[in-house]
Amino acid sequence: MLRRHANAVGATGAIVVLIVLPFIFPSRYFLGVLTLGAIYGIWAASWDFMSGLTGRENFGHALFIGTGAYAAGFLNTVWLANPWLSLPAAVAVAVAFSVAVGVPTLRLSGPYFALATLAAAAIMQRVTLIFWTYTGGEDGIQGIAPLLQSPLAFYYLALFCLAAVVATLLAIARSRWGLILRAIRGDEAACLASGHSTTFYKIAAFAISAAPAGLGGALYAHYQLQVSPQLFSVFVSVLIITMAYVGGIGSIYGAAGAAILLTVLTELLRGVGEFRLLAYSLVLIFVVFLRPDGLVAPLWRSMRGARE
Repeated sequence: MLRRHANAVGATGAIVVLIVLPFIFPSRYFLGVLTLGAIYGIWAASWDFMSGLTGRENFGHALFIGTGAYAAGFLNTVWLANPWLSLPAAVAVAVAFSVAVGVPTLRLSGPYFALATLAAAAIMQRVTLIFWTYTGGEDGIQGIAPLLQSPLAFYYLALFCLAAVVATLLAIARSRWGLILRAIRGDEAACLASGHSTTFYKIAAFAISAAPAGLGGALYAHYQLQVSPQLFSVFVSVLIITMAYVGGIGSIYGAAGAAILLTVLTELLRGVGEFRLLAYSLVLIFVVFLRPDGLVAPLWRSMRGARE
């Protein structure tokens, strides 16, 4: 009971801080960084739900991000649909791709699933270049309409979506479904022997993970007002995985928090010029080697334990 109360207080406190930050630092540039941090948080939390709970690492999470973003771009610029329709459409498209990729690949064991998802994202990136007359090629899709005219309102929209995604994924992770997904990570053979269809649960978790990624892709498209093949790149997938590891694998909220912190850190390090990437890499090396369990989630657990 005390832990639930502490978690509720911590979540409320984090949301309140994120709500008031734009007023403490009234800079449009900083507001843009926070908005991107919230979108990255959606992507990192969604990756952590499936890969963090089941142990099946998805190296092609950019596939769902990119398909969601391109779905939003096509709907708005080609079919001239209301921008708000792109949010559910992006979720549906990402889920459809997750089922199409997950059904044949989630039966694979070892590193083969990770390689298959990586290949799927790379193939889709190549497809956007091959069919350049429809996708815009390297330039992507330009002129996407914004969801909201006010940058502050868009930030609060992204923050609301982040909070809703994290709360939903945490509720599933703490349910019977989450227990089965953790059992798959621990011993899939024993879980299968107990009568559970592990393939079904993995595909379902893959689809649930893809849905917020597609939503975040659509938000990104309407924020940047354009999409490009780079959204399918390995760099995007690796960046999301890095954020999840820094936050704490399997925590979901840790991945979201780390995404915001690392996005802000990246922008703060612009002041060191050419040494920015070096400083960023040193921070990541410190976390990976000295804090292999992550940084955000273990820190919160220690603070919560100290209060209890």
